[in-house]
Amino acid sequence: MTSGRRHRVKVRIRWIGEYPAFSVEIAKIAAVPAVDRITYLGHATLLIELGSARLLTDPILRSGFAHVRRQAPAIDVAALGRPDAVLVSHLHHDHLDLPSLRRLGRVAPLVVPRGAGAFLRSHGFAHITELAPGDEARAGAALITATRADHDNHRFGTRLRAEPLGFVVAGSGRRVYFAGDTDLFGGMAELADPPLDVALLPVWGWGPSLGPGHLDPAEAARAVALLRPRVAIPIHWGTFYPTGLRRLRPEPLWRPPRDFLRLAAHEAPGVDVQVIEPGGRLEL
Repeated sequence: MTSGRRHRVKVRIRWIGEYPAFSVEIAKIAAVPAVDRITYLGHATLLIELGSARLLTDPILRSGFAHVRRQAPAIDVAALGRPDAVLVSHLHHDHLDLPSLRRLGRVAPLVVPRGAGAFLRSHGFAHITELAPGDEARAGAALITATRADHDNHRFGTRLRAEPLGFVVAGSGRRVYFAGDTDLFGGMAELADPPLDVALLPVWGWGPSLGPGHLDPAEAARAVALLRPRVAIPIHWGTFYPTGLRRLRPEPLWRPPRDFLRLAAHEAPGVDVQVIEPGGRLEL
């Protein structure tokens, strides 16, 4: 576990319209020695690197789904390399995306909610670990603990249901919480023991409004106060948006992390909030 010594990193914010190229950022990651870092690839897709462990969350690697289109440059999948595990938080199509999982290869180790395994095996994926809240699994040098998430549990267009998850990833002396999609829930504060180094918290979605089971910027700021991480990073913003709506209502693409930054400073002034644009990274 890291010591209590605080070191602050200057917040770097460049808003929509000034994205770096994903391929450039990811190529740099693959070329440098192992170091603890978080790379925000957009929406709920992150590359978590702790020592030698590399974990990819909720990969959605294509240009869009249904009527929703990517608002940032495409991800260079080849430059991602081979993660030790792919963490899937729940069944929704923007988190469990079969075409994206296929692009990673059907031999990629998947860590998924209990009840999702048979569905994935029926689509040709072989290396699957199913977890329920409180269960643990190892991936390389990392220990993965499944946590509760308060979110819808079914996959649209099917009868499939599985309890959504968040994950705490421990490795290289650090603990990183990836919330997936969730609302505030009882027991969230318990995730802060032992202390968290990083909390990756959703602050929006892919449309102009949010349904139940999500954190908006104000609720995400309250989550920061409960979790008390050393660093909080807003995710689930600025990546996907319905076709044609950006011109009419662009604010949901860029405003949520800005609001979160302001509100978290009030709710949890001791926490270092880092806003990373899609394609950016933070070394821990």
